[in-house]
Amino acid sequence: MTAPDFAARPQLSEDVARFVRNRIFDGTYGAGEYVRLDQLAAELGISVTPVREALFQLRAEGLLAQQPRRGFVVLPVTSRDLTDVANVQAHVGGELAARAATNIKDDELRQLEEIQAQLETAYASNDNERAVRLNHEFHRAINVAADSPKLAQLMSQITRYAPESVFPTIAGWPSRSIKDHRRVLAALEKRDDKLARKAMSEHLAAGAVPLIEHLVERGVVGDAIHPDSTRLRRSPS
Repeated sequence: MTAPDFAARPQLSEDVARFVRNRIFDGTYGAGEYVRLDQLAAELGISVTPVREALFQLRAEGLLAQQPRRGFVVLPVTSRDLTDVANVQAHVGGELAARAATNIKDDELRQLEEIQAQLETAYASNDNERAVRLNHEFHRAINVAADSPKLAQLMSQITRYAPESVFPTIAGWPSRSIKDHRRVLAALEKRDDKLARKAMSEHLAAGAVPLIEHLVERGVVGDAIHPDSTRLRRSPS
């Protein structure tokens, strides 16, 4: 992964945390490997302070552990962790979509449709970085339309644990995502809260199994997938 230009960015610690998180989920940093603070700061061309803050944040998320006099070590990513995150996303995201269905304005709906059109173009051209950004914008726009700031903030925190950058590389996921997003849009256009909840919940839940399989194949997830561990609970429709 090529290091972006961190020196010109505000909120450096969050950017560094996202960078390291992506490296964990793409297998660049394997379980048991040490993330060297000075080395990473030099690679990114920034001071050690935002790097240290980022590594503490990832420790709080359970992705890193700090060992005395040795630094930060990558912890194993488990299928149970990923399934738990997907379950919570499905529940909270479904509720936000339901609220958005009753609150969304016409201009917000048009904005969503435009974002989706751009997202589909990004998928078609294999522009993964742009697809990740547009997918995030699509979900964020729905969460904003829900007019539930605390719930949207909670969803934002949960999403940090989901390796968004991986999804465009999963075989079959872009076409599945396009289909799901269109279902969500149709429900929002109808202002149907129950349908919106169901469509969004199923969309967010659907990614868990292919994500885990993808990460197992690449050695990021080392534990075996037990059938019960990937059976996702659906939010009530």
